[in-house]
Amino acid sequence: MSSGESHQEQLSQSDPSPSPNSCSSFELIDMDASSSYEPVSPHWFYCKVLDSKELWIPFNSEDSQQLEDAYGSGKDCNERIVPTDGGRYDVHLGERMRYAVYWDELPSEVRRCTWFYKGDKDNKYVPYSESFSQVLEDTYMLAVTLDEWKKKLESPNREIIVLHNPKLMVHYQPIAGSDEWGSTSTEQGRPRSVKRGVENIPVDIHCGEPLQIDHLVFVVHGIGPACDLRFRSIVQCVNDFRSVSLNLLQTHFKKAQENEQIGRVEFLPVNWHSPLHSTGVDIDLQRITLPSINRLRHFTNDTILDVFFYNSPTYCQTIVDTVASEMNRIYTLFLQRNPDFKGGVSIAGHSLGSLILFDILTNQKNSIGDIDSEKGSLSSAEDRGDASTLEEDLKKLQLSEFVTVFEKEKVDREALALCTDRDLQEMGIPLGPRKKILNHFSGRKNSVGINKPAMSTSEVNISKENGEYLDVGIGQVSVKYPRLNYKPEIFFAFGSPIGMFLTVRGLRRIDPNYKFPTCKGFFNIYHPFDPVAYRIEPMVAPGIEFEPMLIPHHKGRKRMHLELREGLTRMSMDLKNNLLGSLRMAWKSFTRGPYPALQASETAEETEAEPESSSEKSNEANTEEPPVEVKEEAPINVGMLNGGQRIDYVLQEKPIESFNEYLFALQSHLCYWESEDTVLLVLKEIYQTQGIFLDQPLQ
Repeated sequence: MSSGESHQEQLSQSDPSPSPNSCSSFELIDMDASSSYEPVSPHWFYCKVLDSKELWIPFNSEDSQQLEDAYGSGKDCNERIVPTDGGRYDVHLGERMRYAVYWDELPSEVRRCTWFYKGDKDNKYVPYSESFSQVLEDTYMLAVTLDEWKKKLESPNREIIVLHNPKLMVHYQPIAGSDEWGSTSTEQGRPRSVKRGVENIPVDIHCGEPLQIDHLVFVVHGIGPACDLRFRSIVQCVNDFRSVSLNLLQTHFKKAQENEQIGRVEFLPVNWHSPLHSTGVDIDLQRITLPSINRLRHFTNDTILDVFFYNSPTYCQTIVDTVASEMNRIYTLFLQRNPDFKGGVSIAGHSLGSLILFDILTNQKNSIGDIDSEKGSLSSAEDRGDASTLEEDLKKLQLSEFVTVFEKEKVDREALALCTDRDLQEMGIPLGPRKKILNHFSGRKNSVGINKPAMSTSEVNISKENGEYLDVGIGQVSVKYPRLNYKPEIFFAFGSPIGMFLTVRGLRRIDPNYKFPTCKGFFNIYHPFDPVAYRIEPMVAPGIEFEPMLIPHHKGRKRMHLELREGLTRMSMDLKNNLLGSLRMAWKSFTRGPYPALQASETAEETEAEPESSSEKSNEANTEEPPVEVKEEAPINVGMLNGGQRIDYVLQEKPIESFNEYLFALQSHLCYWESEDTVLLVLKEIYQTQGIFLDQPLQ
């Protein structure tokens, strides 16, 4: 008996990594026989399956306390549903399962944890089941009370746990090929450390999120199911974005938090990729996909083809319907779960998701009254009768003799508005009347609510070569855009190809007076090496060359390598200007050399003229030195898309990224989820609408 126990103690000493939060597992401490037993403090965990591996993650301290309070509330605790993670998940206590509220996600197991053992392949601790943890706790209580240690227990999977003393408890893993039921051979496996209580294991437990929600932001993803280089979903990436925002609120809005002026901003993901690819299109694509380079073709079908799907009227309708309906559904559910919410709503889109949101916003109606008035104008036109209205229009144009021609061809007023010059020519209408009819109906299309079937209802003015503006639709063709149940305050675009798509659609210039019907703000945020991002401001002011707004670093100032680059540029300009000035003076002295004998009056005049000319030249040199600064200081009209404020905002690249911009191009397109600079700009603009500013303005 004693030899077996000493052998177990030697095995227990082979654990190479004791917990940093407890005393060394290798020390046997003499315990006082009168030690009193103290119940263990439980903490609640949930299980996430990542890459077929189970990972137990602790709830934050506030959620764990709420779950424990509900657990100890009485007999009806099994029927309780406890909201956790800021209300984004619900925990069903009876089922011990955690369900996502706003999106589709597999439920995860929940466990009330008190005892833990170290995992096989890593140093993370795994909780025992609740029933076996209770057995361990009862055994521990008897050992402490009676001061009788070296207790052996057998786990449900026939593994042995030995309690040597309060600081040394070991779980023996069985060796493959050992005796089927032999306890001796089972104990000779690799020992694993056992810990009691969450305070004795290395794990990060957060304090929780503020209860008050100041603003709601919907985030729409781009192409494909993966949103970053780690192939994570939009839910996981938005979780990172939210975590960064909570950290920045504590560091940059500390005064407002201390004064209880702000709570937090809630970011919720919107997924449209899964509904699109659940329509059966993947099966159709698989039938026509070649068998070679299978992985590359599968990647192309699952990601890049989303761009072509959006350019297809059929699937474009599916995409915009999914995005709008999901945002409306989540917004309604959010209000039901947060009835006291009084904040605003903004939307953000990454890559293709920003283009989807842009098209939806440009096709919104300003108010419900606008829709009613449009319907009223259409219904009144129908009540008056199309034939009579057409006859009146032709009478005004002094073309009543062609009424019979149109009646013969069964052309009413709406059909005539859709006719082209060639159609009228085939009806036998002469050139002069054709021009009158086309000019009359083209001027009245928008005023009477006639929708062009091949264009969207929202239009932006672009310039023609003669300086006039031509109305063209900027949305997708043959698509009916749904209406949002709210008016977004700000639209954030991350790594957006909006400018490129508008140009491909034939849009050369955006009217400076144009703005979204229901959204006041628009920020185009991009990384300088992002291969998918394009600017917007040059389409508003095409005749002016100016740089985008540089987003400040979240710790203030510019990055060191950017300041060094600008300093070297200024230094080279100064050296160039000084050298040119010296050459001018030398050339002046050289040209004045052959005329030494001049009258005193002439020399006096020249000496008086020299400072004037030198001052003029110096002024000219000064005006020529910093042309970029003059352009930056001059006011730039960037239109009303962002309420008269700047639209394009560029991030500062990291020093390592500046060595090879091609190497970091793909990473630059996926960097926004964990970018503190991006998140801080979003928070700053959102809270500015509420009159709350940063503790210290960034330079």
